[in-house]
Amino acid sequence: MTIHSEHPFLPSDDDRDPVRRLRGRIGGTVSLWTAGEGIERVGLTVSSYLVAGGNPGHIVGLLHPDADLLERLEETGTAVVSLLEWRHRDLADAFAGVRPAPGGPFRLGTWVQTPWGPRLEPAGTWAGVRLDRASRRQVGWSVLVETMIEHVEVADTEQPLVHRRGRYQRPTA
Repeated sequence: MTIHSEHPFLPSDDDRDPVRRLRGRIGGTVSLWTAGEGIERVGLTVSSYLVAGGNPGHIVGLLHPDADLLERLEETGTAVVSLLEWRHRDLADAFAGVRPAPGGPFRLGTWVQTPWGPRLEPAGTWAGVRLDRASRRQVGWSVLVETMIEHVEVADTEQPLVHRRGRYQRPTA
């Protein structure tokens, strides 16, 4: 058996989508978007988002068009956007649908219900947002949504969960 340092099934660089390769090199802190309550709550790991300053501030996200989160966000009009830390990487994979989560991904954490949706209790940095319903539009393979920040809490983060080039990474000092 040979152990490879690279993924054995990845196509060569020349065969990969150059736009995805560009996006993968930007990197950023992974967020978890959650909406709903009780058995109606849903969530999605999102790394394609932007925070815009202003009064009010906005968070613009690119969401998968078939994601349950998009449907619930449009129903409730609100969501929680939490910034994840390195210790949340298994949870991030579960909400991204790439890691099994028997009983659902909400069983993997402790949650507090807020007026905007469920919040991961140990996530110190989060925002409660309201959907700008007029902003929804198809962008590439995603749906662009614009939300207005109604509440924000910011905490010190020693180990943010960074996603770059298709992998989680610890940030360097």
